[in-house]
Amino acid sequence: MAHTHFDVLIVGAGISGIGAAYHLQTNCPDKRYAILEGRDNLGGTWDLFRYPGIRSDSDMYTLGFGFRPWRQGKAIADGPSILDYLKNTATDNGIDRHIRYNHWVTHYDWSSEDATWTVKAKNRKTGRPVKLTCNFLLNCSGYYRYDQGYMPDFPGIQQFRGQVIHPQHWPEDLDYTGKRVVVIGSGATAVTLVPAMAGKAKQVTMLQRSPTYILSLPDVDLIARWLNRLLPAKAAYQITRWKNVSMQMLFYQACRRYPKLMRRVLRQHLKSQLGRDFDIDTHFNPSYNPWDQRLCLVPNGDLFRALRKGEADIVTDHIDTFTEKGVRLKSGQELEADIVISATGLNLVTLGGAELHVDGQLIQPNETMGYKGMMLSNVPNLAMVVGYTNASWTLKADLTSEYVCRLLQYMDSQGYDTVTPVVSGHVEEEPFLDLDSGYVLRALEHLPKQGDRKPWKLYQNYLLDLINLRYGKVDDDALVFNHAGRTAAQPAPLSAQQA
Repeated sequence: MAHTHFDVLIVGAGISGIGAAYHLQTNCPDKRYAILEGRDNLGGTWDLFRYPGIRSDSDMYTLGFGFRPWRQGKAIADGPSILDYLKNTATDNGIDRHIRYNHWVTHYDWSSEDATWTVKAKNRKTGRPVKLTCNFLLNCSGYYRYDQGYMPDFPGIQQFRGQVIHPQHWPEDLDYTGKRVVVIGSGATAVTLVPAMAGKAKQVTMLQRSPTYILSLPDVDLIARWLNRLLPAKAAYQITRWKNVSMQMLFYQACRRYPKLMRRVLRQHLKSQLGRDFDIDTHFNPSYNPWDQRLCLVPNGDLFRALRKGEADIVTDHIDTFTEKGVRLKSGQELEADIVISATGLNLVTLGGAELHVDGQLIQPNETMGYKGMMLSNVPNLAMVVGYTNASWTLKADLTSEYVCRLLQYMDSQGYDTVTPVVSGHVEEEPFLDLDSGYVLRALEHLPKQGDRKPWKLYQNYLLDLINLRYGKVDDDALVFNHAGRTAAQPAPLSAQQA
């Protein structure tokens, strides 16, 4: 008979879930755990997205796990290679044996009396409800809806006789050979799709409402290649990882502190890629400062190359209406199209969109505050993995999982059954994510808040998080620990050794 109670339940078998499972079975080997995955395969984002050119927008030396070196040649890797890396990680460490596929979680219910979570899910193959229980819940489902991407309410879209596609639901049999394609958007998905489809399609047009900062980098890290020739794989990987972390942090801080300077630097970079005759002022001159929104990366300047060769073009304008033949713009120009791709972003959710109850009371995530960016105020025994907005997701995911293991070890050593973050004193509320991107702004009212000070503040800084999460004390004043069945939380006395 299959187990239905676990010490820890992990929700989601993407990068975060696989990493969490590795840390859990390595640092807390006595804990029985399972992974609930709503789809029929592991990999999360890297299994879901199948559009042409799908690739990482961070280098794999930081997007890869800290415990498993990335051994392939390309630092900016394609989606299938990343998926293989995740599958091999899960198989080699026996993590795949703990995954329960097609378990779409719908409800989390906490009982203080039992110090237990009841997790309700639906088996997407059989349609049957599933119920499991656990002592601690680790949500690794990411922060966007897997079943629905964001599609604006485009006027007149019913008139269009061609095909409208959202990249999150890419048709496997789509043939765009010789077709006229309009890609609506200017973010990471759009700048990936345009050069990937250029050449095969008759013409690809990137239609953007407003420009985005775009940076070209080589897809091969020459320093990493050199280090791999001189050093063992693990040592070379760690040095490259820290080199790239440092460069990411320095670049981000430079953009935040010296926005005018960095705007000029990025502008000169664009001129070197596109030539001085290209209309950079219209198409690559954002109205915001660098890193107010996420900066886009294009490997080897593939987008700029497609624009220079005339295989793709870019139009900056607003949509007036769809027509039978394509899209008419506010300027009066009409873009004829056989296929329109709405690369218009994601729908963000907390905890995968599942309902959250504590002792029978519905908890709205936007009424909570995030503790260290991973736990929710007044919600016991629950952590969630949310990666960085200004660096690779996995950097924060690894630190979060390590911290959860330290927390579980501490609770076991002190005999505690529950831990709850509690806000005390006056803490000013701030938005949970510090980006002005459309997909973030649309979701802010549904997301948890962050505070204006530690431990409620999200600093988006790997070095600070490394110190606080890997080496900082676990039993700080914002956490209330309890034994099951007790209402008062008193710290356990120090042992002679600890004293």
